[in-house]
Amino acid sequence: MDRILLSTLAHRSPEEVFPYVESFTDYPRYTDHLKEVRVNGNGGVGSVYDLKLAWWKLSYTARSKVTDISAPESITWELVNDLDARGEWRVEPEPESAPADAETASRIYFEAVYDPHSADENAISLPRFVSLDWVIRKVEPKLIGEAETVVERLVADIEGQPREVELTVHEMP
Repeated sequence: MDRILLSTLAHRSPEEVFPYVESFTDYPRYTDHLKEVRVNGNGGVGSVYDLKLAWWKLSYTARSKVTDISAPESITWELVNDLDARGEWRVEPEPESAPADAETASRIYFEAVYDPHSADENAISLPRFVSLDWVIRKVEPKLIGEAETVVERLVADIEGQPREVELTVHEMP
């Protein structure tokens, strides 16, 4: 299993941050590759989200299920189709890291644990002569750049204005 663990700081309390982290239907605003999110459920535990992704000549719909919500601390999820993957968004208070012009701060963590070799090769329509292993080798290095974009846009929404954010990579395959 591979693991990605990233974090960044938002200059708001966990109670102010969590609704943004929990609002999966807003995520297409944060990334260029997530085109649409559809929800089956009320957004709580057991809700299933169809995440329509597109990159290069590929498109794929990941189906993610919310497995637990402990507001304002965490929301856990797992993929329920084509790939063995699960993860968590976690928000922890970190007031000591707040800059002088902010009242408080919270650290936002994103964690994903996945087995890239568990992918169902039939789930993605690959162009002729393109293997799933090739796609995995091309996508994995792009994950950090994509994560930086997501975090920067998420923090801009949370704080109400864009700023440079620091993405801390705690673990990466």
